[in-house]
Amino acid sequence: MAKSTGVDAYLARLSSDKRAALETLRKQIRAAVPDAEECISYQMPAFRLDGKMLVSYAAGKNHCAFYPGAVLQDFKDELSTYETSKGTIRFQADRPLPATLVRKLVKARIAKIATR
Repeated sequence: MAKSTGVDAYLARLSSDKRAALETLRKQIRAAVPDAEECISYQMPAFRLDGKMLVSYAAGKNHCAFYPGAVLQDFKDELSTYETSKGTIRFQADRPLPATLVRKLVKARIAKIATR
């Protein structure tokens, strides 16, 4: 089974609104880092870059979530209208994250990984 099939199967189980929101997020991540490899990690769709975990995303009962890790503190102003925690952004399916913000978060995550 191809790795993307696992992601496709995960998305297929979701309600249409959450599936649409997460498919959009998936495309935004792919556009920001086309060399990343899709996978399932901790039962969630994720992307790896050079063998290292980059970002993941998932659907919760009442929200969708994007997990870019510990880069959120640098984007407090841009994330002020979203519910966040240490490395998580929660958003409603009908109010997806802007593509420019996703790109910035992914690029920040890549930079953070590179400094390790």
